[in-house]
Amino acid sequence: MADLFDTLDPPRLPLAEAMRPRTIVEVIGQKHLLGPGKPLALAFQSGKLHSMILWGPPGVGKTTLARLMASAFDAEFIALSAVFSGVKDIREAIAQAEAARARGRHTILFVDEVHRFNKAQQDAFLPYVEQGLVTLVGATTENPSFEVNSALLSRAAVYVLQPLSADELAELFERARAVACPELAFEGDARDRLTGFADGDARRLLNLLEQVHTAATTAGVNPVTPAFVDEALSRNLRRFDKGGEAFYDQISALHKSVRGSDPDAALYWLCRMLDGGAEPLYLGRRLVRMAVEDIGLADPRALEISLNACTTYERLGSPEGELALAQAAIFLACAAKSNAVYKAYNAARKFVANDVSRPVPIHLRNAPTKLMKNLGYGHAYRYAHDEPDGYAAGENYFPEGMGKPGWYEPVARGLEAKIAEKLARLRELDRLAEAHAARSGQGAGVSGKSDGSQ
Repeated sequence: MADLFDTLDPPRLPLAEAMRPRTIVEVIGQKHLLGPGKPLALAFQSGKLHSMILWGPPGVGKTTLARLMASAFDAEFIALSAVFSGVKDIREAIAQAEAARARGRHTILFVDEVHRFNKAQQDAFLPYVEQGLVTLVGATTENPSFEVNSALLSRAAVYVLQPLSADELAELFERARAVACPELAFEGDARDRLTGFADGDARRLLNLLEQVHTAATTAGVNPVTPAFVDEALSRNLRRFDKGGEAFYDQISALHKSVRGSDPDAALYWLCRMLDGGAEPLYLGRRLVRMAVEDIGLADPRALEISLNACTTYERLGSPEGELALAQAAIFLACAAKSNAVYKAYNAARKFVANDVSRPVPIHLRNAPTKLMKNLGYGHAYRYAHDEPDGYAAGENYFPEGMGKPGWYEPVARGLEAKIAEKLARLRELDRLAEAHAARSGQGAGVSGKSDGSQ
């Protein structure tokens, strides 16, 4: 029996594992981190290892980079998955690190999906990172600003990994094909279809290549055509390939249908994406974006309905919760449209980014202490509630020397039409107050309540 087992072929590694880079030079993608003079390249060259959080979507090389660091720095490598591990596993990893240090070796502790650890579990790493017992390399697909506690973030550099580009995926495809199926030819468009299905995910591309190779071998197909790729891969993958009806093209079509006030088209694209396997809450977040970008104050209910749709989906799940998303999409399409808030915000952000840091005018400063009052903080501030119609006509709320920019220009649709009327009336009151001040020889906004109230 032993002789029989000796003749069997050893189990073959999955292509994604077999193709894992063995050196930093073999890594495809992440040139902004690994290119000459870039942060991680410098770390490898200098031999100075530091704790870090690698943030990026699946299949972009987070685990690979951690393993390469262990090899490059001749360190022990301990991997934990936050999905399956707890404090007991952390303690065992630390014990292994202490044993390694006793042998004169440093340890890299890799924690996959680190955001899934709760605060107490994340805190458990802190003393060992501070002592230098381990170098922590955390991997996450979620924004670490929200999912990783601040104490751990302050001790680790955060590096953002990007999805692989079409050219990078094509390079990986050719490298993998030469290893896995050199006898199999692919028409140019077939390769593009396959890399499009991968959507920036290297692991996914390699898995798809294996599927197509198996299907082509079974069917006796060579060369592989685009049509065969479509047949070999699942229906859902075909929905979002970037070589044809791309995922982001469809979300763009949904957004533009809402903006164009076509509820049927909005519903069509929403259903297309749901049917194709798009994450419903991703669509919900995009609806929220549409509510603030394309409707804004023309109908503030749009934002509330969009947020409620997301909450409803979170509570009900699929398929019941998807009806709330459909309701939101139809409401947004039918609502009055305005991008006035969106334009005003962008204009203000651009101005502030390029402007100097102007001081807050004295009369607008709070004066909670006697010293501040003696310095004039809050002096001559006009308390709007004590003014006629609750409005301090002619008052200035901008820094000195800065004119009123007029960024927000409400449209004559929906609620913003009423807002436009009100602002026009207030501007007329300002004009009259300024004219009166000019006739009386004093500037507008120089008398009134001066008790330092905010």
